[in-house]
Amino acid sequence: MNRVFKALADPTRRRVLQLLRERPMLAGELSDHFPVSKPTMSAHFAVLQEAGLIEPEKSGRTILYRLKMSVLEEALLGFAQTLGWEMKTERSRSASRASAKRRSAVPREAS
Repeated sequence: MNRVFKALADPTRRRVLQLLRERPMLAGELSDHFPVSKPTMSAHFAVLQEAGLIEPEKSGRTILYRLKMSVLEEALLGFAQTLGWEMKTERSRSASRASAKRRSAVPREAS
């Protein structure tokens, strides 16, 4: 989780993730969005890869990057849990509602 938040700490890397959310992109395409050198962008890509947030696919001399959204989701969920927040997915909310309905449908004993 620490690697993910280290990667997210930089605005350039956050912007890379935003761009990759739209579609997979070549390293050169991504670099064209930023006023920094190619080696600097390579360093940003390395941090994002180390955190597991992006996945490279090499083909010859080109690298296509894809966003790995599940890693980001897991890190955010883990962080929320460390703060004591209970995160419920839509599936768990539906299950909770169904369980509550079943409990209310069971007749209670007279006191």
